[in-house]
Amino acid sequence: MTTPAQWVAGARPRTLPAAVVPVLVGTAAAVGADGAGGAPDGITVWRFAAAMVVALALQVATNYANDHSDGKRGTDAPGARVGPLRLVGSGTATAGAVKMAAIIAFAVAGMAGGALALVVGPELLVVGVASIAAGWLYTGGPRPYGYAGLGEVFVFTFFGVVATVGSAYVQLERVDGLALAASAPVGFLATALLVVNNLRDIPGDTAAAKRTLAVRLGDARTRTLYVTLVVGAFVAVPFVAGLGGRPGGALALVALVAARTPVLRVLQGARGADLVAVLGATGRAQLAYGTLLAAGLALSA
Repeated sequence: MTTPAQWVAGARPRTLPAAVVPVLVGTAAAVGADGAGGAPDGITVWRFAAAMVVALALQVATNYANDHSDGKRGTDAPGARVGPLRLVGSGTATAGAVKMAAIIAFAVAGMAGGALALVVGPELLVVGVASIAAGWLYTGGPRPYGYAGLGEVFVFTFFGVVATVGSAYVQLERVDGLALAASAPVGFLATALLVVNNLRDIPGDTAAAKRTLAVRLGDARTRTLYVTLVVGAFVAVPFVAGLGGRPGGALALVALVAARTPVLRVLQGARGADLVAVLGATGRAQLAYGTLLAAGLALSA
């Protein structure tokens, strides 16, 4: 019987900052901005909470869906990978149970998103359906795009642009320019999380014919991509902070302290199990960056 601790491990908690950060930043961008009625509105707390539930549930659902699909394909066979527990591949849970966990998590995201759509507009339903489909088809379906090297495009799009802009949209009921600008560095860091994960898995993915972008680029160029994404997030800070006169956004630069360690470890050639720690450090740097950026944007509104 799968224990609660194993289900939590299978949800891959190190990846959850990718869900939290865009909601924080998108909501902060909406602080003090003109809402649907043309006047500055405050933040509606329940909409923020619902957006957070959607983001977290989609992340967990995608992780379970990935575990289910990779486990059935044999990509996560015992000994093929290092890193977090693979529920199906390790035999800890059945494929059917993990699939049901993914469906439940997608349903939670759908219910929270549906509540937002009722008060904001049906366009959110379209975004929600696209997000769920993208999460499932990442490694599921007959032609999973994660096996074709397109996973980074998915992460940047949905955990960068869509989640950040969408979190501001549910508050303002319009697309906000500041949120759109901030979505780029948020997407860079979310993508960096996937890149370092796939860097770790190059040997196993190569053997399993899983042609991730890391497999296609090779070890050295994948490390360069990771560093470029992390550095790019910090280079973008002055531009985001300057847009709309939000100088407090420069607080995000303090997160350089947290980002230094994982970047150095990648440049120094960390491999295999050592990259598990780098993944965790990247998530912490991402959370620090997002929290500081959000706080700075909100306080200087």
